[in-house]
Amino acid sequence: MSSSTPSTANGTDSKTYKGERSPCDPSRVLHVRKVPIEVSEAEVISLGVPFGKVTNLLMLKGKNQAFIEMASEEAAITMVNYYTAATPHVRNQPVYIQYSNHRELKTDNLPNQGALDGQNIYNGCCTLRVEFSKLTSLNVKYNNDKSRDFTRLDLPSGDGQPTLDPSMQTAFGAPGIISSPYPGAAGFAPAIGFHQAGLSMQTMPGALGPLTIPSSAMTGRMTIHGMAPTIIHSVLLVSNLNPDSISPHGLFILFGVYGDVHRVKILFNKKENALIQMADATQAQLAMSHLNGQRLHGKVIRVTISKHQTVQLPREGQEDQGLTKDFSGSPLHRFKKPGSKNFQNIFPPSATLHLSNIPPSTTDDFLKDLFAGSGYTVKAFKFFQKDRKMALIQLGSVEEAIQALIDLHNHDLGENHHLRVSFSKSTI
Repeated sequence: MSSSTPSTANGTDSKTYKGERSPCDPSRVLHVRKVPIEVSEAEVISLGVPFGKVTNLLMLKGKNQAFIEMASEEAAITMVNYYTAATPHVRNQPVYIQYSNHRELKTDNLPNQGALDGQNIYNGCCTLRVEFSKLTSLNVKYNNDKSRDFTRLDLPSGDGQPTLDPSMQTAFGAPGIISSPYPGAAGFAPAIGFHQAGLSMQTMPGALGPLTIPSSAMTGRMTIHGMAPTIIHSVLLVSNLNPDSISPHGLFILFGVYGDVHRVKILFNKKENALIQMADATQAQLAMSHLNGQRLHGKVIRVTISKHQTVQLPREGQEDQGLTKDFSGSPLHRFKKPGSKNFQNIFPPSATLHLSNIPPSTTDDFLKDLFAGSGYTVKAFKFFQKDRKMALIQLGSVEEAIQALIDLHNHDLGENHHLRVSFSKSTI
């Protein structure tokens, strides 16, 4: 290892840059701007953990900046794509993430230290000692300032206070789902999952600050002051729809590309408008950023955040004409599985569609005829060379591709295979 400037107590000054590249090129090192000066290292790290392993961190508090190093360039690209569409907030302030012109962050003592062992909480004192426990599992009975199970938000606090309100349990997803880098149906927040016997944190090397991730590190749907949660709206208002062609199911399939849709309501007296309840506010913002201004059934649709917090189901006996549907239990949710690759494949609408779950016996002519027979112009088709379960198909326009995705996603191809359709970042 080459020597560099002397290390401070937390190791920050010992980091130097290695390698240069254009700021426009993808890099696994990400530059974070407008970071609040009081923010902890753990809160900055929590921005990266949903997308993969965080391998290093450099805080420049005096400049309100930070550098996050991801384990892979792919993880960094996914992170930048996601946060370009949905601006992340730390301590209620927006922060901005872009590729750094540095290829990696280099720490002198990196091979010799555990994730946090030997690091100081304060300069020169309160040195942490971290080692593996003999326990094979960790049983937490209470959620309070002494213990917390981040996968069980329904646990009591142990001091006579009631458990989490049922509506908040729903907002966070089912107990036990937040246990991996991709928290599944619960969206991207809380960003950290703790599993096995000790601190997971993806076993990150370097001086990575506090031992636990504070509640304020949660992103997307919540602002934490003490422990009083506030739901940020996750309901979208979609306007300028074509009332003759739209259906709750069609909106469910389209908006489901960007998150798990729980409810859809086409307004009874104004059928050009609909309310769509997403699983959380981050997914709502993501869907809005990708679908606002797109053409659907010949109309340019507008997508904004609604003032409503939930979509109400019709009361019994109330006339509805099937305009309101509850999809919360649908098997077609794309993001219900923790660690799903779907999180890495969220792209804007494009004329080229990605097809998957194709049976081995299916030919290119069959798939081209399927789309052409449904009224779409097939300009090009290509199976993936290494995996014929997947293919790309290019249609006549983005509008055609949007409509084809709605019509043919989950189409029964036989042999117990249902076609999966999503937007592609590639062209043929």
